[in-house]
Amino acid sequence: MQRRSFLRTAGLTTGLMALSSKELLAALMQQPAFKIKMLRGDIGIFTERGGTIGFYQSKDGYAVIDSEFPDQAKHLIDELKKMKEMPFKFLINTHHHGDHTGGNISFKDIAEHVVGHENCLANYKRVSEQNKSVDKQLYQDITFSDGWKQKIGKEKIRAYYFGAAHTNGDAIIHFEHANIAHMGDLLFNQMHPFIDRSAGASIKNWIQVIEKTRSTFDKDTLFIFGHAGDPEKVTGHLDELAAFEDYLQKLLDFVGTEIKSGKTKEEIIKNKEIPGLSWKAAGADRSLTAAYDELTSK
Repeated sequence: MQRRSFLRTAGLTTGLMALSSKELLAALMQQPAFKIKMLRGDIGIFTERGGTIGFYQSKDGYAVIDSEFPDQAKHLIDELKKMKEMPFKFLINTHHHGDHTGGNISFKDIAEHVVGHENCLANYKRVSEQNKSVDKQLYQDITFSDGWKQKIGKEKIRAYYFGAAHTNGDAIIHFEHANIAHMGDLLFNQMHPFIDRSAGASIKNWIQVIEKTRSTFDKDTLFIFGHAGDPEKVTGHLDELAAFEDYLQKLLDFVGTEIKSGKTKEEIIKNKEIPGLSWKAAGADRSLTAAYDELTSK
């Protein structure tokens, strides 16, 4: 990516921090200039507008994780075809949000199978029906509950589901040979997350999901993140997972203490930061609101 494009992207990402949840989802889709970066062997990432896409180029065909939006998915498809003309064996969705599934439709009649957690499919259908956009979607035809495995080329792809977190349908997709795990939006690196309570999100359980992830994978695992405050940091290791787990715990602890002290919701979400955290980006009100609603719900 040229320096001008990088600076523009970095500036947009910084601006995301000050937005509301709905504004955040819209703004996340406005990062310019697609970029392909190879990680290990034949596995790489594609970034443009939306959640980070992962892909694997095997001797048998392509496996793609998430799809951003229709135009971005077409960009990816075109670039991969330039690399090597092969079938698209699997499109795998980490969860249902539009910046990760909006481009599914571009894989219609191209991808042999679309894979996702059963709750991902349920949420995906519900939201697209509400938005009257069913005709613009390509749903999963393979779903799973606890996990899924598939051999392709020299890779064994394994999907893990550890329970409700960012939504109730988030999966981690692991390329076992390369030891690369796509987290989707289970991890926002140095960025206040979107916590989708309308789709069964649970901050308390999210902490347990991250703990389980850290114990499942090892220090050599390279993680792909759905989003990052710095667009160049959409990959990382166990340290980033530990930092995000710490974020979630401090978020719940702070809001819980504020509630016990008699603070109102309005007073709590006026805070510009969450005490004890290492990053000071704007946008804490989104997380504080979700935490308050979770802790006070019956």
